[in-house]
Amino acid sequence: MKESGRRTFVTGNIGYAMITEVENSKPEDIFVLEASSFQLEATVDFRPKVSAILNITPDHLDRHKTYSNYIDAKCKVFRNQKPGDFAILNKDDEETYKTADRVLCKTLFFSRKEILEEGAFVEDKTLVIKLGNKKEKIIKTEDIYIPGPHNIENALAASLMAYCLGVKIEVIAKVLKEFKGVEHRIEYVDEINGVSYYNDSKGTNIDASKVAVLAMSRPIVLIAGGYDKGSDYEDFIDTFDGRVRELVLIGATADKIEKTARDHGFNNIHRAFDFEDAVAQCSKLAEPGDCVLLSPACASWGMFKNFEERGRIFKSLVKGLRGTK
Repeated sequence: MKESGRRTFVTGNIGYAMITEVENSKPEDIFVLEASSFQLEATVDFRPKVSAILNITPDHLDRHKTYSNYIDAKCKVFRNQKPGDFAILNKDDEETYKTADRVLCKTLFFSRKEILEEGAFVEDKTLVIKLGNKKEKIIKTEDIYIPGPHNIENALAASLMAYCLGVKIEVIAKVLKEFKGVEHRIEYVDEINGVSYYNDSKGTNIDASKVAVLAMSRPIVLIAGGYDKGSDYEDFIDTFDGRVRELVLIGATADKIEKTARDHGFNNIHRAFDFEDAVAQCSKLAEPGDCVLLSPACASWGMFKNFEERGRIFKSLVKGLRGTK
């Protein structure tokens, strides 16, 4: 939106409230919000011009109590939309696809796995948008700056949302070629003695951390654990196969994650006294060619103010390793 020349505010669950910028904005300005289930469940009149749900997996069950309640909260993102608005949904995610029955405005899908009659999809390794009789190619998947299948999905969703708001294809392509990702999301930190360090503190749930594990091309020494949101870690542990070499656990969920891992036959498990100890243990466990990945699969509460603080401290501790080696 910014690249297209629109005055744009980025707010919401990223830690910067929309209300702080409302009085500084004009009707023609754009607000791009990440809206959490916590925020959405209390909304009454919230009506975005373009909404999107990227995926739905069990999360925040300590708050919402049931998976159905959690889905209901997320679906409030499009509850007040009307004809002329757009809802963008992931065709490849079963739970997200089913929410289309609740949408009252124009529904468009994106898919990494199949060619669609309408929406955004991949065809011949190229991102494509098709609306009505108009079909436009955006960019080759290999030219997207940030790698990984999940980033292809993100690019499809973001491209379709921008297109619905009038952003030209050439602008979308330029941004996808140049955008280097966001802080705390599979963020490369440093390489020390042949070991790469990645900060994925934004991996606050199982699905996000599964993506991070699958995105790594090196053997992984993984830091996981944190606040217990009532999650089941079996799917998370299943992604370890042949990828995670060592697991260092922190926080209130350490016992639960360790038991699940051992039940699934993964036994290279270490417990850390605190976060600094976790990073120090990873430094000793990692071998040249490995990567150390912070992707907790848990919220940061109880140990940190938020995931941003957790990520910043991780990067600071990694920087400090240079003085100890």
